[in-house]
Amino acid sequence: MTTMTETSARFREFKMPDVGEGLTEAEILKWYVQPGDTVTDGQVVCEVETAKAAVELPIPFDGVVHELRFPEGTTVDVGQVIIAIDVAPGSGDAPAPAADPVQEPVEEPAAEAEPKGRTPVLVGYGVAESSTKRRPRKGAPAAPEAAAVAAAVQAELNGHAAAAPAAAPAPSVPAQGGAAGGRPLAKPPVRKLAKDLGIDLATVVPTGKDGVITREDVHAAAAPAPAASEAPAQAAPAPVSAEVPVATEPTAVPDFARETRVPVKGVRKAIAQAMVGSAFTAPHVTEFVTVDVTRTMKLVAELKEDKDMAGVRVNPLLVIAKALLVAIKRNPEVNAAWDEANQEIVRKHYVNLGIAAATPRGLIVPNIKDAHDKTLPQLAEALGELVTTARDGKTSPAAMAGGTVTITNVGVFGVDTGTPILNPGESAILAVGAIKLQPWVHKGKVKPRQVTTLALSFDHRLVDGELGSKVLADVAAILEQPKRLITWA
Repeated sequence: MTTMTETSARFREFKMPDVGEGLTEAEILKWYVQPGDTVTDGQVVCEVETAKAAVELPIPFDGVVHELRFPEGTTVDVGQVIIAIDVAPGSGDAPAPAADPVQEPVEEPAAEAEPKGRTPVLVGYGVAESSTKRRPRKGAPAAPEAAAVAAAVQAELNGHAAAAPAAAPAPSVPAQGGAAGGRPLAKPPVRKLAKDLGIDLATVVPTGKDGVITREDVHAAAAPAPAASEAPAQAAPAPVSAEVPVATEPTAVPDFARETRVPVKGVRKAIAQAMVGSAFTAPHVTEFVTVDVTRTMKLVAELKEDKDMAGVRVNPLLVIAKALLVAIKRNPEVNAAWDEANQEIVRKHYVNLGIAAATPRGLIVPNIKDAHDKTLPQLAEALGELVTTARDGKTSPAAMAGGTVTITNVGVFGVDTGTPILNPGESAILAVGAIKLQPWVHKGKVKPRQVTTLALSFDHRLVDGELGSKVLADVAAILEQPKRLITWA
């Protein structure tokens, strides 16, 4: 899709691209440039997080940054303009910026005339031409007569017979930080502070100019409410007429210090949707086997000393991955997918081996393309690159697409086993538990041995119990006798 537009011969706009497969939105994590900075074709200007990964976006032309349309932390739809570039700086025909990207737009006084047509604002375009005046801010008097009415009511409450004279309305400050009908007014750093402290800006009373919420307002909202004994003494209210009831409502102050609310978005949102869809679409079956992997651990130690494996990551996961690939070769029917639309089982003649990786942004599952064709050193190198890229948060959407079978290593957390949920579109997932020294019957005697538990979940629509059992048994047999890697491969 097109990711840039031309507003004139001088200014060009760059739109949020679809950096994945059919993604509809992305969150701007960080801007690497600011208005006035010079950029060149291919220079990374920001980092965004999609539902699959964090991705850096390069600008496709040279120029000077004219405007950033969205602050950090904003979720932007694909196709929206995120940055404007002056490709011919110094020509002297620069239009005024659409809006200050750091501040929220503040409404102009109602007395000012609207410009003709539709006028640019922070995002998109303003309302169409209209002869009506803007509505007053919430909480402000609708007209000077409102002050006279309020004064008359107050005079009645105080026992006065005559109505109070009309007075000019006092400047109003919104009871809560927000424009009429809009979200609270606050600068991006203040929004981030509120998010970190778990504060809902809609509950914060603003003290800044024009009803803008300040950092002090957020800190005040985050502070625990004072105890009743610590509240300052207040004068008793003036007596009122018995004929005019006065309603008093206690103000509920939420205890934000006791809980934190985290928006569900990006990778976490995608994980939740995928897991729910998988759990309630594919009928899961999970089988378990406990196996003596002492010989595998000895093989791992020997491989670490092998000069052909120098410079690559060697660990038990490497041998387990190779064992699963051999088991799939012996039982190719397990490497398949269910096509609901066409009511077909799609058997795949390649293995894109997924490896579940825990990252600061959540669990992701990049995969090693054509893992079935790789030698042990090549597989070790691919595993090392996959893990490093995932931990750095640089895994691309393409690296997570097209997986066929997955391994999840819950043993690194000290967990014995689990019942893993299939990744959508895959037929099987192998969970590997912690490898522990346990008493085990070996050659007729109880001896301490390295033991682990494997769990294989599979889609029962296309993998029956016999096929699933064969795959799991083959993996266990290889880990118990690693020389089968040679005889079965």
